[in-house]
Formats: sequence, structure tokens, C-alpha cells
Amino acid sequence: MGRKKQGNGRNSNPKYLETKVYGGQSVTAGSIIVRQRGSRIKPGSGADIGRDYTIYSLVDGIVEFSERKGSKIVNIVPLPK
Repeated sequence: MGRKKQGNGRNSNPKYLETKVYGGQSVTAGSIIVRQRGSRIKPGSGADIGRDYTIYSLVDGIVEFSERKGSKIVNIVPLPK
């Protein structure tokens, strides 16, 4: 009889880290824009960063990626009322 190998229990679940919304796309307040490990991309105006470095929108508007002092930042351009 063959024996069955036991799993070692070390296989973690996938984290789905990536850019969720790209430049030029519209978002609503609270929408996740980037899921990342570490602050590779930093929040600009209209965006904020969570405890796990997730960048999310604070206002409704259009996403805009740019560079400031050599680091990537994401801004939210508010929609005109």
C-alpha cells in the first residue's frame, strides 16, 4: 500500500497585491486603488494610506499617477460639482 503525504500547513493564501484602478479611471470615496507591500507608491491629494499600505480614495474623482521627488504618487482629481 502507498502512503499518503501530509501537507505541512505552510501554504498561505494569495494576497492579490496589484494596482486595482489605473490612471484616468473614476473612483468613489473609499475605493481601493493600490494593494502593495511597503509604500512603493505614496498617496497624494485626495488619497490616503492604510495600515497595510493599501492606498484608497478619500473623494469621488479621477485617478492620476505622477512622480514627485523620484517617488510615485497617486492623486485623486475631484469631480466638478
